This record gives sequence, structure tokens and C-alpha cells, in this order.
Amino acid sequence: MIHTIQANASGTRTIEVSDANLRTIEKYALFQHLIDSNGIIDEDVLEKLRLNIRSLIASDESDSKNLLDLCIDVIYHNNMKAFGLQQLIYLYLQWRNEQPAEEDEK
Repeated sequence: MIHTIQANASGTRTIEVSDANLRTIEKYALFQHLIDSNGIIDEDVLEKLRLNIRSLIASDESDSKNLLDLCIDVIYHNNMKAFGLQQLIYLYLQWRNEQPAEEDEK
């Protein structure tokens, strides 16, 4: 499934995020300990996420295609800024909340 997040406050820019991208975020716990105690998501937080992913790719001796896809599709998307990251985190939390219900139905 493809989700669309707003990348700026006016809504003129968007980024498409797939379920595979969200599963990659979950698999590597990319949002865990990402945001400081002040709760503010700014460009520094986005840069921290980018550095964390680059480090994972560099140290991952197995196939890191899913991380590379996440970078190309979402994290390094031309429209990705702090606002977009905040929307991505909201989407991820919503997606995570929906996952157990879907698994129970199976």
C-alpha cells in the first residue's frame, strides 16, 4: 500500500511512502531515540536520521536494499524537510497502531 505524506505546511509538496518503507523503519527501529527530550523535530533531527541510516548501510554486511530504497524514496527525497519527517513519524505511528489488528484478522 502507498501512503502520501505532506512535505510542507502549505500542502503543495508530498512524498509517497510504501508499507515496505514503513516496515524498514520498524525493522531497524530508526525513530527510536531520534528525537530529543524537547520533542522538537527540526533539520538537525532529519540530519541525525540520515547519518544513522548511512551508518547502518555502511556496517550492514547483508543485503541493505530495503534501507537504500527507504533513502531513495523517502529520506533523501527532494521534498523531505523537518515538516515531512514529522508527518512521516505520524504516519509510522498510525501504521504501527493498525498492524496488530490486521494480524489478528489473519
